[in-house]
Amino acid sequence: MSRISRLPSSLIRAAACTGVAALALTACGSGSGSGTASTGSGSVKVGLITKTDTNPFFVKMKEGAEKAAKENGAQLSTAAGKFDGDNAGQVTAIENMVAAGVKGILITPSDSKAIVPAIQKARAKGVLVIALDTPTEPESAVDALFATDNLKAGQLIGEYAKAAMKGKTAKIAALDLAPGVSVGVQRHNGFLKGFGATEKDVVCAQDTGGDQAKGQTAMENCLQKAPDINVVYTINEPAALGAYTALKAKGREKDVLIVSVDGGCTGTQAVKDGKIAATSQQYPLKMAAEGVKAVVTYAKDGKKASGYTDTGVTLITDKAQDGVTSKDTAYGLDNCWG
Repeated sequence: MSRISRLPSSLIRAAACTGVAALALTACGSGSGSGTASTGSGSVKVGLITKTDTNPFFVKMKEGAEKAAKENGAQLSTAAGKFDGDNAGQVTAIENMVAAGVKGILITPSDSKAIVPAIQKARAKGVLVIALDTPTEPESAVDALFATDNLKAGQLIGEYAKAAMKGKTAKIAALDLAPGVSVGVQRHNGFLKGFGATEKDVVCAQDTGGDQAKGQTAMENCLQKAPDINVVYTINEPAALGAYTALKAKGREKDVLIVSVDGGCTGTQAVKDGKIAATSQQYPLKMAAEGVKAVVTYAKDGKKASGYTDTGVTLITDKAQDGVTSKDTAYGLDNCWG
């Protein structure tokens, strides 16, 4: 869900400039960092709205936007909902950013459908809107989408799992995200495609919300339902680590293959430690950096970004399989987030 090395921890961060109900919104001046660096009132104004400001994925996304804004002489305002799913907070953020005169808004939609009317109002006022990571529904509701190819991310770990099983009959457990969420559906379907499997091959499917504790519970439930599970697909690495905990409690951690998606630093370390066999690494920093550059280009020459830009995905494993392209965990840890 394209790789850039992690930013140095020396990025200076300043205090937030403006509080907004239901979200954290900042617009800072030259040299500041909670929103991002700026060259002054004459610079291009860019808004970044994430689902939350605590998830490491979005923290890294914000860092990418801050660095790109500084490099391109832009003024960045940032906002985040109080929780993942806070559509009202994101709507408020859009309205405030439009009122503040931003030229473009980058957003990771909490609710891909409910946010569309607010986006349409912003675009009607000439604001470029780019979705990051998560597409809107419909995707055409925004000017452009910069994101991981989640179908490909799932397909990569499916291909890897198929090769690693070396002809053994697979009994698959799928620890998914939540019903109807596009990212989760795409990763799940991609995994099945890469493995050459169908839903009939999935002996247990549970929703985890991408949460480690829920992932552990889901795995416990699946082991009760189908004790002979030997492959576990997980929506993300927290769910994978929950599954590993449950398997270890049953003494099964050595004979069950776990694969995942995300490429966060904790998850990549888990691959190195042998808890997860492989993960598909995505690059939130690049999504935001490219988004800021696109807004600056639009402000300078009127050229709008459009369509879908794939920000890349890399299979990370220390147990490479023939016919499946991958990088090792040394590369993964150099390029992880979180």
